Amino acid sequence: MQPVKIAQRFKDIQPSPMTKIFQAAEGVEGLINLSIGEPDFHTEHEIVDAAAAAAKSGVTHYPPLAGFPDLKREICSYWKRHHSVDYSPEEVLVTVGGIQATHLCFKAMLDPGDEVLVTDPCFSAYLMQLKLNGATAVQVPARAENGFFPTAEDFDRAVTPRTKILLINSPCNPTGGVLTPEQANAIADVAGRRDLLVISDEIYENFVYSGKHIPISSLPGMRERTVTVGGMSKSHCMTGWRLGYVIAPPELLKVMLLLSVNETYGVNVLAQSGSIEALRSQDDKMRARAKEYERRVRYGAERLNAMPGVTCPEPRGAFYLFPDIYGTGFDDMDFAWWLLEHAKVATIPGSAFGKCGAGHIRIACTLSMDDLEKGFDRMEDALKKRKI
Repeated sequence: MQPVKIAQRFKDIQPSPMTKIFQAAEGVEGLINLSIGEPDFHTEHEIVDAAAAAAKSGVTHYPPLAGFPDLKREICSYWKRHHSVDYSPEEVLVTVGGIQATHLCFKAMLDPGDEVLVTDPCFSAYLMQLKLNGATAVQVPARAENGFFPTAEDFDRAVTPRTKILLINSPCNPTGGVLTPEQANAIADVAGRRDLLVISDEIYENFVYSGKHIPISSLPGMRERTVTVGGMSKSHCMTGWRLGYVIAPPELLKVMLLLSVNETYGVNVLAQSGSIEALRSQDDKMRARAKEYERRVRYGAERLNAMPGVTCPEPRGAFYLFPDIYGTGFDDMDFAWWLLEHAKVATIPGSAFGKCGAGHIRIACTLSMDDLEKGFDRMEDALKKRKI
């Protein structure tokens, strides 16, 4: 039998450094896994009960293609309640996680050869999605002194006649950076002057520890040129439910809906039923979890800054730390593998998120304080034994 012929455009796809770490970590006994950005809390029982009740009552058929109307109304209510932004249900499309939301937008907006401005470092899935859509990711270097975001001038200089989209993620994975009001307004000014659509991935909007979250669509002139990506995975500990959404101008949403119909034909009805309950009743628990993650990242930054050769900026959002490890004498790739072997601690090399991530590692503070303490103890002991 002849080998299966893979499509030419997929032949050079390789596992990312992140995937390789995940796979290697699976076989390590006694591992402290600080590599996975997944909340360690289980989905609240009220959410599970609501999904189970829906199934028992016969909510088991194909869903409305854009999502349950009640869910879209609750999404709008959530953003009004927490961020003072007025959305209408007609602007909301329910998706299979936030990752489908960005993918649908790229498909709807981009022709082969079009360019998208993204920060460097950034969530690595953006880069693969753009490649699969025949577009070019133009990574604009983030500056540590600018809170791990490019300046507006950096974005402006990167614009060419092929640039269609500026993608921003605040709070940011992997850096934990959070846009200040001044930064957000300056980026909005670039988008307006350059006639760019902004995709604002705000999946970590609930995790802001310094200042407050600024929805890009809330800024003057940005409502009609912003696509907001959100979801239930992080804020409500529903990663396995795969429930995301996009809030976008209706004319773009119509195209994204047509594309989604040919991919998934709607989103799981039980996930939607559980999400309605989550958005209605879980605000207090959501805030409490955010406080706990703030406690963890602040503790983690303090521990890292006490380690030889490591410096870590003050965390401002999300649940990640992005320490500089240049002083250890390792590059980030070797350091991540060294920690896995010598400390049994899994982290992600910063260069997995872009060239400007080199010299850093990403640490997810998504374990209990006891396990975090053990993980940081192991890291510190290993570094001290090496006598950096």
